[in-house]
Amino acid sequence: MMANLEQIIANKNASDTQWQHQQQAERENVTEMQNCGIEMITTDPTQYLRYLTIQGDNPGYSAGNVAIVLAGLSGATVFGTRERWQSLGRTVLEDQQELGVKIFARDPRTKAYALADAYDISQTQGREIKRRPLREDTEEMASALSTLLNYSKAKLSVDKDMTVPAFFDEGSRELVINSEFPDEEAFASIAAEVALTRYHDKGYNRDYSWARYELDAQSVSYILCRRFGIEPKEPNMERLAERFSGMDPEESKTVLDKIQNMSKQIGRSIDMNIEAEKRKTRTAVRRPVR
Repeated sequence: MMANLEQIIANKNASDTQWQHQQQAERENVTEMQNCGIEMITTDPTQYLRYLTIQGDNPGYSAGNVAIVLAGLSGATVFGTRERWQSLGRTVLEDQQELGVKIFARDPRTKAYALADAYDISQTQGREIKRRPLREDTEEMASALSTLLNYSKAKLSVDKDMTVPAFFDEGSRELVINSEFPDEEAFASIAAEVALTRYHDKGYNRDYSWARYELDAQSVSYILCRRFGIEPKEPNMERLAERFSGMDPEESKTVLDKIQNMSKQIGRSIDMNIEAEKRKTRTAVRRPVR
């Protein structure tokens, strides 16, 4: 008796079509949750601050994924997919495996984005997650500050009489630094002013004004401070409604993405340069004396 190949093929095609419809429905649900999260973030100062905190603690994830987690995973702090937790030596608790939230994650094999379950650290167990905070008067802090200043798109100058650690003067296109402030305070201020220089983009950004980009720049600083264990300065929320006025969720997400991308790029460079300095130190220690 011969197998009914036509029926097998028809069943396979029907199954594939059903799976595709289910995936599409799931994607639409996750996108809707993302939009809800973005709406919360951009209309409520408390939620905006919570977003910045979670983003700073999860620098590798996009603004959209943080918005999803904020909307769908109550009380989340540090989150990740099963694969990410495994790479960090942790596993999802058995009784929590059905209680995650879907986010958009890159498939390690195809490199395409697909839906994956994400879990808060409280839903996992295993190795302790180590953070590398920056501290006053250390080589790591010096490297971090140097990296920050390298990202400035304005000429650097020093004014020890200035009442703030850093100030971007868009008129003269100078980033002025007061070197007398403590490192952590300087880091927070310099990060915000460097962000302003990048938004200003040497005058090429025709939409630039300090009022328009003040919140964005302070948000970059907050995320970076949170990432590196520095007490962040809460952004001025007075212009939150104005900043996102008239924007749909996708437009608001674009603003958040630019904030995240800038902080991610700078933060990654800080990490890389600190590691490079440490390798130099280790090599110097191991090098035999002749």
